[in-house]
Amino acid sequence: MTRKIGVIGMGSVGSTVAHYIVSGGFADDLVLIDVNEKKVKADALDFEDAMANLPTHTNIAVNDYGELADADIVISAIGKLQLQRDNPSNDRFIEYPFTQKAAASVAGKIKDSGFNGILIVITNPVDAITSIYQAVTGLPKKHVIGTGTLLDSSRMKRAVAKKLDIDPRSVSGYNLGEHGNSQFTAWSTVRVLGKPITELAVKEGLDLDQIDEDARMDGFVVFRGKGYTNYAIASAAVRLANVVLNDAKTELPVSNYREELDSYLSYPAIVGRDGIIQQLQLDLTDEELDKLQNCANIIKEKFEESKENNFATE
Repeated sequence: MTRKIGVIGMGSVGSTVAHYIVSGGFADDLVLIDVNEKKVKADALDFEDAMANLPTHTNIAVNDYGELADADIVISAIGKLQLQRDNPSNDRFIEYPFTQKAAASVAGKIKDSGFNGILIVITNPVDAITSIYQAVTGLPKKHVIGTGTLLDSSRMKRAVAKKLDIDPRSVSGYNLGEHGNSQFTAWSTVRVLGKPITELAVKEGLDLDQIDEDARMDGFVVFRGKGYTNYAIASAAVRLANVVLNDAKTELPVSNYREELDSYLSYPAIVGRDGIIQQLQLDLTDEELDKLQNCANIIKEKFEESKENNFATE
């Protein structure tokens, strides 16, 4: 079966996603789309020049939405980094006036192409933008997924693992809610060294509040250091894409629509070829449930404002 992926937005993140897909041989056909035609054509040529030194081959098409009609997955990586660079408050909603309009436009073109696969959203603020993509494309909610806190959970695992001098993959648990300032580490879900993290915290001298803050803000540390983030988020997005392609039925904390909260936000779900296959129900504490509701309220408020304005700026 031919594997086909589209990547829309070939900036720092989108180009890294595309490179990971090409170098890993994760797709037979790759469609690259960007408003900067010189840039996307240059990327395509660069990838083609690399293929003689790669173990796999990828067919590449450029700036043709029609090519998305039979794609298995489309990944949205559109954005405007300059807005974040001018953002001392570290607010992911700083891009929203631009990305809500751009996402609505792109979503209309995706819909017109006849695309009927799984849409993966990286574009920030990812939960509200995922909501817009679903509303405009009309795709089933289970087929529109944001990367959400898949990356933030990874950052939390790195921080915990560094304190305990172990591999981050030996830490389990989740950051939940908004991929933004209201996200939180659900410590009731985190286990390490065979024990709940809350049991180890006192013994090992772990400052859980500081680790939670690190997970929330580390992306901005990277951003301030080099002007963008790309490797970690690209790894999260491509992992999610491969879970879909392989029908792996993997439990991941991604942005998915939770009916009881009437919102897209990050909460673990089983993901496979049909998108969100099964939603989990965690045994969260009352404090964590309150934080989750706060995240939902923030995301819903922003999405409703956009919907009232037809997803465009004034």
